[in-house]
Amino acid sequence: MRTINHPRLCGLACRHVLTLWITLGIVTPAVSVAQGIAEPWDVTIAAQKMALQAARLEPLLDQVTPLDWQAGPATGTYIRQLQSTRDEVRYLVGAAQTLGKQPEKLSVAFETYFRLQSVENQVESLADGVRRYQNPAVGDLMISVMAANGSNRDQLRQYISDLSQTREQEFKIADSEAQRCRGMLLRQPAVAAPAARPTAKSPAAAPAPLTAPLTAPPTVPAAAPSVVPGANQPKGSR
Repeated sequence: MRTINHPRLCGLACRHVLTLWITLGIVTPAVSVAQGIAEPWDVTIAAQKMALQAARLEPLLDQVTPLDWQAGPATGTYIRQLQSTRDEVRYLVGAAQTLGKQPEKLSVAFETYFRLQSVENQVESLADGVRRYQNPAVGDLMISVMAANGSNRDQLRQYISDLSQTREQEFKIADSEAQRCRGMLLRQPAVAAPAARPTAKSPAAAPAPLTAPLTAPPTVPAAAPSVVPGANQPKGSR
């Protein structure tokens, strides 16, 4: 597994690496072969067979008629059990189909296995009532169809065991890497925040003058000299 030495990347790994490994749950082919885990294609085929085999129970359940049984107070119990068995068969078919599409998801594998166990218990109990109150041949056929999923169940159980061990190893590696990154961050010297620089102030605008600037008084044109009659006439003209 490649280590991370960049402090920022290590910080991200400390917060997210465990969540990513658990959520994604991806096993690479190299790890699968090394640990002896069944190939995803094999699990897909087994899941498809399981879904088809479980679906064969539905027409048999349609033949079960607990309303006609002379079972006394137990009749109501068998009616509810029949409906519960039908629901569990549908849940098993849906879980097996999902596992066929996502064989690498451990949670889906667990759900399929638990659904299969629930159907087995329900069918076995209901088949006892069918043998006793309706038709022994129908009850035996229900058990036979359910037992045909035995090999698929064993393969799924082994797959879950191997996949769980691999997930545990992956979790340990991821946890170790997260602890290493966290220790690296703690050893990093604290970086002081840069001092705030004073912002440059814009020069203040000059205050407006209180009074308008003084201006020169307007020039008044000199008056023309007055002419006195006879003052400037030559003597000979008189």
